Amino acid sequence: MRKGLLLGGGTVLAVAATWTAVAVLNDGGTDAATPAKPPVPATAEIARQDLVETKTVDGALTYAGERQIDSGAAGTVTWVAAQGAVIRRGRPLLKVDRRPLVLMYGKLPMYRTLQQGVSDGPDVEQLERNLKALGYGDYLTVDDHFSYATEQAVKDWQDDRGLEETGRVDAAQVVFQPAAVRVTEVKTAAGTKTSPGRQALTVSGIRRLVHVDLDTGDQSLARKGAKVTVTLPGGERVSGRITTVGTVAETSGQGQDATTTVDVDITLAKPPKTKLDQAPVEVEMASARHANVLAVPVEALLALREGGFGVEVVEGATSRIVAVETGAFGGGLVEIKGEGLAEGMKVGVPAQ
Repeated sequence: MRKGLLLGGGTVLAVAATWTAVAVLNDGGTDAATPAKPPVPATAEIARQDLVETKTVDGALTYAGERQIDSGAAGTVTWVAAQGAVIRRGRPLLKVDRRPLVLMYGKLPMYRTLQQGVSDGPDVEQLERNLKALGYGDYLTVDDHFSYATEQAVKDWQDDRGLEETGRVDAAQVVFQPAAVRVTEVKTAAGTKTSPGRQALTVSGIRRLVHVDLDTGDQSLARKGAKVTVTLPGGERVSGRITTVGTVAETSGQGQDATTTVDVDITLAKPPKTKLDQAPVEVEMASARHANVLAVPVEALLALREGGFGVEVVEGATSRIVAVETGAFGGGLVEIKGEGLAEGMKVGVPAQ
């Protein structure tokens, strides 16, 4: 009887072991056989809105108003401002035989020698205004007459600048520019012989702008006052406004490589972070506005085997493909038309 009990006990243990093994196998098999839940597709809503069609063109970040500076004097260049330097009123642009050519502000060029006895004129007033701004001529009246007080103020200024105290001002001493300038190119060097009329520097204004040589075929994009978006080096995006559109077309290249462009200047809404000159940029320009259209993200478009495009309309757990006709593109969106499509419907997009 004990023997039977032992056998019975062994049988029980064997059966228990068998059920344990079956249970383990069944658990693993059940998990493997259970279908995984399909992932919820990423979607975007069909929106009804105004869509602005855009085109991106290449441009360059530069400075406003480039012009040339002549030496104004004969002799040896003993100093010249460095490329990139900003020169303000009263500061020298270069020195010839150690005598400085000084920047003053004004729209009129120095076209004659200014001294006592010269006829009245706006260039005299321009000089007097600068002398006053630089702290000379306590008793000087700013007008168009070159007076004795004007001559004394000139002599005081010449004394401080290391110039001969003649009381006369000419193009060897002063160059007039509308405002402060930035040196964009140096065309001479210390030790170089120079003479009146020889180019010494290329300068520009200190205001940053974007310049675009716009293909004449895209001229409709350039409307004065129109808003644009500029992508700067490093990915910085800044809004801007078209301030100047050229009226004369320029042709470069020859034959099939010839291109005809117009100049377009863009003023930025805020100073860019980069200090680079002539840095390449991308300018997004608006060409047309399409009002009250259905729009989806561009990435929602699917290329159909039979040709054309479609979108995947997602409705709960189901989806269907609807063929669409595309319209305007702009701001990452595309206009669509298709049977049964309506505002608020969801369409599939690639998962982020």
